[in-house]
Amino acid sequence: MTRFRDTVPDYQQHRLDYPPRLIARLVALAGLQPGDPVLDLGCGPGHLAIPLARMGMAVTAMDPEPEMLAAAQAAASGGLPIRFELRGSGDLSESDGPFRLVTIGRAFHWMDRAATLAMLDRIVTPDGGVALLHDAHPPVPENGWYKLLNKVREKHSRVQFAHVKDRDVGGHRRYEPYLSASAFTKLDGLSVTVRHPITIDSILGRAFSTSVCSRPSLGEGAAAFEAELRAALREIAPDGTFTEIAELVALLARRAD
Repeated sequence: MTRFRDTVPDYQQHRLDYPPRLIARLVALAGLQPGDPVLDLGCGPGHLAIPLARMGMAVTAMDPEPEMLAAAQAAASGGLPIRFELRGSGDLSESDGPFRLVTIGRAFHWMDRAATLAMLDRIVTPDGGVALLHDAHPPVPENGWYKLLNKVREKHSRVQFAHVKDRDVGGHRRYEPYLSASAFTKLDGLSVTVRHPITIDSILGRAFSTSVCSRPSLGEGAAAFEAELRAALREIAPDGTFTEIAELVALLARRAD
């Protein structure tokens, strides 16, 4: 529950936003209309909850980390129709909802996935669905910095995942096996690819925004990690500027027809 407590500023500033056209396509595919109830589960600083509310959805933003929820509330100031709740997936009950859509962005791998999907089956409307969102970096030459980041991060990371049930240290497991064993077996994928410059400072901020490599996780080794990563990145781009090519993905899961 405190895994991301000290990552909020870096998370807000350096994590990729979901492109508006991806969210618009998801809303259209899910058949949402303004006023429809949507749950953003594990909302973080509001990267999904806020744009969905701006599109007119009645959003419940839920996160178990107080600092993340506070950041989302601050970012949503201005009368958006969002209800904020300090709860996680394990706190859901049949009294929640019903929701036309439940979105989970970059958080499904932290949950008891089978139990979460079973509960969502009880609180998602018959014509509703669950949308799982994440980002990925294709192995193209421009993303050489990302491969280097992972190499240095793996060397310095001290976070142990043995206590987290069914968690892959080397990467997120595919969603499909969990969905195929749930009520939500009708799957439609959407993706948007973005390309933009990224600096060494942003790459470092991206690293520090993760639970694996946050400053508290690295402890006294944070300075050594930063120095090694900066030096390694300067070797491949002396001017400190890189190109990021990322795919933002949404997988909409609904019940079979």
